[in-house]
Amino acid sequence: MGPDARYLQSRLEARAGNLKRTEQRFAELVASAPSLAPAVEAHGEALDMIGQSALAAAKYDLARRLRSQTRRGAPDRCFALRNRRDAIEEIVAYTAVLRTGPDKRRPLTYVARGNAYLSMGYAKLALLDYGVALSLGPELHEVAALRGEAWAMLGNYPKALGAFDAALRARPRDSEILGGRAIVHMAMGRLEAADADWRRQLDVLPHEQAAARACVALRLADYATALSALQDAVQKAPNDPYWRLYQLTALRRCARTAEPFQCDAMVAAWPGPLLSLHAGSLSVDEALKQADNPGRRAEALFQAGVVAWPADPERARGLWREVVDKAPPSMIEHAAARHELARSAG
Repeated sequence: MGPDARYLQSRLEARAGNLKRTEQRFAELVASAPSLAPAVEAHGEALDMIGQSALAAAKYDLARRLRSQTRRGAPDRCFALRNRRDAIEEIVAYTAVLRTGPDKRRPLTYVARGNAYLSMGYAKLALLDYGVALSLGPELHEVAALRGEAWAMLGNYPKALGAFDAALRARPRDSEILGGRAIVHMAMGRLEAADADWRRQLDVLPHEQAAARACVALRLADYATALSALQDAVQKAPNDPYWRLYQLTALRRCARTAEPFQCDAMVAAWPGPLLSLHAGSLSVDEALKQADNPGRRAEALFQAGVVAWPADPERARGLWREVVDKAPPSMIEHAAARHELARSAG
């Protein structure tokens, strides 16, 4: 049983009222899954109820810090994916409402729970809720696109493409649906079709959505277009290290020099090592050692290619090929690496 399922089971058992047993169960869960913020917070609540307020306060503080470290999804993606989070409590709440209230005939409640499932990567459960929502509200064309996202998460790209095509027939200028379909085209090896959708997405995205525009341009490896949007994104969120990182990426690929900036507070946590890589204070091997999950490794490999390119294009191509081979098509770095390879091959 995974930590999320154990959390839900512990929540249900807590209703029995055995406070010491509840605290023990959450303590065991936190020991095995220390980064699961809802479990840490629930442990704090259990400690509070048995009178250990000082320990509870420490758990609440840790839960807040864990949530603050959760990296949001790319802003050019649909709501559920750009707001990735621990949504277990939402799932519990929506399930309770659907069991006890009149909402069981309201499609939007199923959409909301489906989005919570999707944000946590539970694509099969999301598909079930989206299917019910569409049976209750066939006019909800955006739900067809959400089904496309879920099918894509499961790797069933033909079904995902069919869902996105249906959604776009009803909403041809929806930027998020265009972006979702572009990723599916990319996953199916249809680079030109993906580019066409991303170009259309740029056409319909307002310039005020600078961060979303920057992400689309980066997927296209269109660094000149990305630079303008990234400048606005950095101004709006100067403490977000990813916008600084992507700005350095675009400047290097446009053969331009970056202006100095204070990044001391940004280098402590990821993607800080990649900023240090650009600054020349960290080697590629050291940056890769600090990439502690597959997504971060893909980011590190891509940035290593960007840094290596001027002096050693062949090494850069090798690093980018590894990104394409191992990173999911939904990552910015996957699409950018494919474009880099296609461009250098031509």
